Amino acid sequence: MNALDRAIIDPPQVPGVGERSPMAGLERRTVGFVDVLAQSVGATAPVAAAATMPALIAVRSGHSLLVCVVLAWALVAGVGHAVGQFTRRMAAPGSLYTFVTKGLGPSAGYVTALGQVVGYAFVAMFGLVGAALSVQTFLGSAGVAASSPMVTAMGVVVLGLVCFVVLRRGIRISVRVTLVVEIVSVAALLVLLVTVLSRVGADALTAPFRAGLPGPGGLVAGTAVAITAFVGFETAASLGCEAARPFLTVPRTMRWTLIVVGLTYLLSAYAQEAAGVSFGLHVADNDIALNLLSDGAGVPLLGRMLDLGLAASFLACAIASSTALARVVFSLGREGVLPRAVGLTDPLRSTPLGALAVVVPATVALPLVLLAVGLSPWRAMSVLIVVSAVGYIVAYGLVAVAAPVFLRRIGELTRSVVWACGVVAVALAGVLVVYIAVVAGTEPLALALLGVVVVAGALGYLHVRVRRREEFARMGLFDEPTTDDLLGGQ
Repeated sequence: MNALDRAIIDPPQVPGVGERSPMAGLERRTVGFVDVLAQSVGATAPVAAAATMPALIAVRSGHSLLVCVVLAWALVAGVGHAVGQFTRRMAAPGSLYTFVTKGLGPSAGYVTALGQVVGYAFVAMFGLVGAALSVQTFLGSAGVAASSPMVTAMGVVVLGLVCFVVLRRGIRISVRVTLVVEIVSVAALLVLLVTVLSRVGADALTAPFRAGLPGPGGLVAGTAVAITAFVGFETAASLGCEAARPFLTVPRTMRWTLIVVGLTYLLSAYAQEAAGVSFGLHVADNDIALNLLSDGAGVPLLGRMLDLGLAASFLACAIASSTALARVVFSLGREGVLPRAVGLTDPLRSTPLGALAVVVPATVALPLVLLAVGLSPWRAMSVLIVVSAVGYIVAYGLVAVAAPVFLRRIGELTRSVVWACGVVAVALAGVLVVYIAVVAGTEPLALALLGVVVVAGALGYLHVRVRRREEFARMGLFDEPTTDDLLGGQ
C-alpha cells in the first residue's frame, strides 16, 4: 500500500479545517454555470429594464439616453472588476458586505449590508409592482377593465405569494424559471426593437447621435438611474456557496451578464429615442413607452404581447432580487448581527427559509402602502427605483474602495487594480452626491424613505455595537472548506 492509498483510507487531520462550514444548511457546490447565469441575468431583468429605464432616464437627462447608458455601463464594469477580486478568492452568500468587511472592517461591512438590503429589497418591490402593472396593461388592451389601484395591490400580493413558493422550492427551480422567462422575453423584445427600427425614417436613425448633452445635474442623475438597469449582475456572488466551481463560475457569470445586458440596453435606448423622433412620440416618464412605439410602427399586437413578456421579466427580477436579499439576511443571521432565526434553513430543500419568511412579506408590504396612499403604480415604481439606486451605489462604491485594501493585506495588490478601483470609487461618490441633490428637489417621497432607512440603519448599528459586540466582530463569515472536501473525505 502506497502513501496515497493510506491517505485515502485514513486521511490526516488538516489544521484549521473543520467538519462544518459556517454556511452549512445551504446546498453546497451543486448549482452549475447556466443556473448561476440565470440568477445574475434575472436580477438585472434585461427586458423590464430595457423597456422602462429609457423613460426614467429621459425624464432626468433629456435626449441623452445613449450617453447615460454608456457611462453607467463603464462604471458598473469597473465595479465588476472590483467584485471579481473577491469572487476569485472566496465564496460568500453575503457577497458584497462580506467582501467589504474583509477589506475595511465590520463597520464598513455593516453600511454595505444596509446598502445591499435597500438595493435588493426595493428592486424586488419595483419588480412586483411592474409585473402587476404589465398584466393590467395587457388586460386593458384586451378590453378588460383592470386599471384600479385595488387590482394592482391584489396583483402585488398574488405575485408575492408566487415568489415565496418558487423560492421555497429551491434555488435550481427558481433560477431555471427565471432563465426560461428571460430568454422568451428577450427574444420578443428584440423582435419588437428590430421591427420598430426598420420602420423609422433615415433622419431619425441618426437623431440619437446628434442629441446634445444635458447639464451636469441631468447627466449625473440620468447616469445614476441608468446604473439601476445593471444592478443585480453581482448577485451571482450570493450563490458562491451553492455554485459548483465558484471561483470560476461566479466571475465568468458577472462578465457575460454585463456584456449581454449592456448590449440589450444600448439597442433599446437607441430604438426608443430614434422611434420617438420618427413617430413624434414623447416616451419620457411613460409607463407604456413600448406600446406607443409598437403602435407607431404599425405592429400593435406585438407590443401587447410584449406586455406579458414584461410581466414575466418583472416577476423574474423580483424572484432573483429576493434570492440575493434572502442570502444576505441569512448570512447576517448566521453571524448573529440579525436574529439567529433568519439564519435557519429548510432541512429538506436547503433554502434559507427563515430569511424568506421575513424578506417576501416585507417586499410586498411597502408597495401596498404606497398604493394605499394614492400613488399610481408607475409613480410608485419611480420612487422605489430611486431609493434602490442609492443603496446600490453606496454598496458598489465601498466594494471599489475595499478591493485594493484587501489585496494589499494578502500581498496580491497590483497597480492596475488601484487605478481602476480608485477611478470607480471617486466617480460613484460624485454620482451619489449629485444624485441625492437632484432627488431632494424632484422626489421628496424617495428622499423621505431614504431618511427613514438612514435613521433605522444608524439605530441598528448602535444596537449591534453595544448589545452584540462579539457577533459584530464576527461579521464577514463565508463558506469554508470542510473535511468532506478534502482527499478521503466522505
